[in-house]
Amino acid sequence: MTEQTSASIAYTASELIAIMAGRLLVDGQIVFAGVGIPLLAATLAQRNHAPRLTILFEGGVIGPFIVPGELPPSTNEQRCTRRANMVLPSTDVLLLLQRGYIDVGFMGGAQIDRFGNLNSSFIGPADKPTIRLPGTGGGNDISSLTYMIVAMKHEKRRFVEHVDFITSPGWIDGGASRAERGLPMGGMWRVVTDLAVMGFDEETREMEVLALHPGVSFEQVQDNTGFPLRRVPEITTTALPRSEELALIRELDPGRLYTA
Repeated sequence: MTEQTSASIAYTASELIAIMAGRLLVDGQIVFAGVGIPLLAATLAQRNHAPRLTILFEGGVIGPFIVPGELPPSTNEQRCTRRANMVLPSTDVLLLLQRGYIDVGFMGGAQIDRFGNLNSSFIGPADKPTIRLPGTGGGNDISSLTYMIVAMKHEKRRFVEHVDFITSPGWIDGGASRAERGLPMGGMWRVVTDLAVMGFDEETREMEVLALHPGVSFEQVQDNTGFPLRRVPEITTTALPRSEELALIRELDPGRLYTA
């Protein structure tokens, strides 16, 4: 476990990602969250600054209460249903996406490219992959029909020129290609890593650095990225994790299942 230290507070890279991603969520939003860091970030936001945030799971759960210390390892796990507002068939939850009721989709991936396309299917050639990954689940539906936040570690092997397979479409080939392929709704909005917060240029749809975490340089981010990054004219610096945010995360995940 690698820890960073600032203002006498130590935190892991995963804790940093969860905190920075959680800050992007707004009170009153409806969030389609994957398990792991996305769920932790959404729950942190709900407990910290967005009490009316509603979390949805692709397994069919709307508005669950996440018990501290008992984060579900799967969206189909029974702990997902505790004190939920509704438990529906997964097809009905995905129908909410199609009808435009979801504000934000929130998940991770194994690979991402310059246009925000995500791969969670396999690494290597399609006919003989070197690594098989969990696959799409509802990931394709979520990324096709709503605006997305992606949370992941910043490594060159993950940030690649071209993903090995597009499991979840971002801006596809950039420009207007997403709409031209029949996806007029949604798109990739933010990518949060342990180094920076990225967005996408409004015209080219290429990934661009919006903010750096404290102590991180643009060159460091570029060195860990497998394609040229754009940069906005004035890159900001994110605020350090606060002690209350770290305390909430450690209450939610005391065994560091997701934040080691």
